[in-house]
Amino acid sequence: MRKNLLEYLYDDIDEKRDRVAFSDVNGSLTFGDLFEISRRIGTRLSRAEFYREPVAIYMDRSPEMIAAFLGVLAGGCFYVPLDCAAPAARVRSVIETSGARVMICGRDIVEKAQELGFEGTTLIYEDIAGSAFAAQEQYTESGKENCTTTVELRENCENAIDEAVLAHIMDTQIDTDPAYIVFTSGSTGTPKGVVACHRSVIDYIEHLSEILKVNRDTVFGNQSPFYFDACLKEIYPTLKFGASAWIVPREYFMFPVKLVEFLNEHRINTICWVGSALRMVSALGTFKTVRPQYLRTVAFGSEVFPPKELRTWQDASPAGAEFINLYGPTEGTGMCCFYRVDRRFEDGEAIPIGRPFPNCEILLLDDNGNAVKTGEKGEMFVRGTCVTLGYYSNPEKTGESFVQNPLNNAYPEILYKTGDLAFKNERGELVFVSRKDYQIKHMGHRIELGEIENVAGGIGGVEIVACVYDSKADKIIMVYKGEAPESEVSDSLKNTLPRYMLPARIVKVVRMPFTPGGKIDRKGLAEAYTGRGK
Repeated sequence: MRKNLLEYLYDDIDEKRDRVAFSDVNGSLTFGDLFEISRRIGTRLSRAEFYREPVAIYMDRSPEMIAAFLGVLAGGCFYVPLDCAAPAARVRSVIETSGARVMICGRDIVEKAQELGFEGTTLIYEDIAGSAFAAQEQYTESGKENCTTTVELRENCENAIDEAVLAHIMDTQIDTDPAYIVFTSGSTGTPKGVVACHRSVIDYIEHLSEILKVNRDTVFGNQSPFYFDACLKEIYPTLKFGASAWIVPREYFMFPVKLVEFLNEHRINTICWVGSALRMVSALGTFKTVRPQYLRTVAFGSEVFPPKELRTWQDASPAGAEFINLYGPTEGTGMCCFYRVDRRFEDGEAIPIGRPFPNCEILLLDDNGNAVKTGEKGEMFVRGTCVTLGYYSNPEKTGESFVQNPLNNAYPEILYKTGDLAFKNERGELVFVSRKDYQIKHMGHRIELGEIENVAGGIGGVEIVACVYDSKADKIIMVYKGEAPESEVSDSLKNTLPRYMLPARIVKVVRMPFTPGGKIDRKGLAEAYTGRGK
């Protein structure tokens, strides 16, 4: 039984050493490269006496950043990926919350890193990952003595791999040790760091790999930033199977034709993207110019995906391609529910999120902590190994969201309270409704803003839609991007929604704002159209 994520890399390393693991437009790293680099970084951290603590990673999204992740794990620490594009104040807040005493930084952004005012130890990736001068294979006592002779040999000893130390670290670690901290936006403006342990990630990767049918021939196309947990879907299955993954340039998602051409050029056959990334391709008529030639698995999640866009992708993809709807919160180690699309969906229908991953259970509870009946809406609570350790150095917020199972008063059992509403349909499939905080009281009725979005998303000429609520004025505001005129959208909604659910204002925009993770920036929309950000 695995207890450390590094075992995915170490297993069969001799057989897969020369295979390319991760690539981007600037280069590639083989499994052998990852093995050697990670062990050099792990050794360097150990020599500097950093152990079982957070290590900040300030690097551009690249194969080298993945090598840095693995190096942190090799050193017995846990990594904290930072967003290089975020304002310095945000990055400083993340570092401060994590308490990191050491940061690994890419040489190309050293000056930018210096602007953060980080007072701990900064290690340059290229320096600690580079090949040793001479006897890099093993760090020995004789090597230590020779370190005093020349500068070259001193550099050799700094970069050499200490097999004994690394073996000791691996032997003494347990599967509940943290693997990473990723930060989500806090309601108070202070970032919350979600801590996940090796056991949770391993459990996730084992089941996810079966669901996606990953094997050695899988070629992933990564879309998600590395400072979110979404990238787990490409990184660790690639290591597990000796597969490969391409890091798709961020700018290609603004040029859909070029994006699909990139997929074809590199024979990418598996993508796990947020719904908005897929919509950017299908809604702009891209498939009239170019179609994906090699896709066999298209997984989507993090947002509701409109049926009309799903149908467009289904019709444009190779015969036999499978489509999978994934659901899961960061606090549940990535994804914890899946639905393998097995039928056609019409506009206005909700694509189910299906059923929980093996070794996971979703409880649907009412406001009193009681289980709801089939067809009734309830808040989703996640139960199982996938539940993460909580929020780093934030016991108050942890206690609010990681709660005792209200159906069990016999022994401690922690659930994650998602804040998401769902119900089970007649097929026994879970169907996501909306965020609980998207539920509003308007004109005496409880309304799910997600239901309005689902209906509006089925209107021809509407590509992307989001609703916000102006609580002070008691008005629903709908913002959309698409060719349809506002008057046509309004008329269509009047024919499909009850009067109390109709938006008071409908706004057509040229560009919908998105968060760095690819989701619709609802907070930004609320600030723009209500002035309050709520």
